[in-house]
Amino acid sequence: MSHIRINDKVNLFYEEYGQGDDYILSAQVGFYPKGMQQKMAEMGYHVYCITLRGFAPSSYVEEDYGEDWYNVFADDVVRVADALGIDRFTYMGASHGAGVGWHLMLRHPERVLSFIAVVAGPHSLKEGTMSYRQMLEQGIIKCPPPFDPEIDNDPARTLRRERRAEHISHNAPPDPKEKAIDYGRPLMGLKTEERLQEELKKITVPTLLIGGTEDPISKMELMMRTAECLPHCKLVIYSNCGHNIDTDIIEEVTDEADRFIKTVRETGRWYRKVEE
Repeated sequence: MSHIRINDKVNLFYEEYGQGDDYILSAQVGFYPKGMQQKMAEMGYHVYCITLRGFAPSSYVEEDYGEDWYNVFADDVVRVADALGIDRFTYMGASHGAGVGWHLMLRHPERVLSFIAVVAGPHSLKEGTMSYRQMLEQGIIKCPPPFDPEIDNDPARTLRRERRAEHISHNAPPDPKEKAIDYGRPLMGLKTEERLQEELKKITVPTLLIGGTEDPISKMELMMRTAECLPHCKLVIYSNCGHNIDTDIIEEVTDEADRFIKTVRETGRWYRKVEE
């Protein structure tokens, strides 16, 4: 567990898992200690989990970046990679962490080998620009829909969810400086859904989209829209899965991610080598 100094005001906290030269970088508000990232490290990848600026144990920030929050987050990923001496890497993120990925793909595509985008949306800008997290903080959403469906006949999966909920229940309340931050929604500077789709069409980094049919945030229609826009994309959708799919069926989604990364490495494409 270490920090990287970005400037006089900002230090970014990161956790390192695994070893070797096959790098995965991920950037989010926080990480569950038994999620996709840690599992990928067990599978042979060298993983860095970066806590976004503004959120402990990274530095708090009082500046409001407006429409540029995700641009700043994406640039921070590259700053960390530079500090660690990492040239190219796979980027992996879920929900808002995948939101960082969309900006990274548009701003620094030369650094990214492949993009693992879990419950990735991105949100339609027709729905507004306030982040889901901030709408909950302000009570705009008073009764959020279940993030995950009920589980049918899988006691181990039920136990996993219970352990995750227990872990989260012991988290300290966020600092008021964190609660004040609204980083908004990915690509909100584009203003319209039409322009958002045009930008998505420019992303050529091979991308694996993973989602669930019961996700109330990264809805099926958003994932399908994104898959139709991306020229080099594979979309995997699971029934009876929701927004926390990256911690719910870890073995399954990491197997997909591992296979995709290896396919891109072997072929440079989002699908396996064609032999005729």
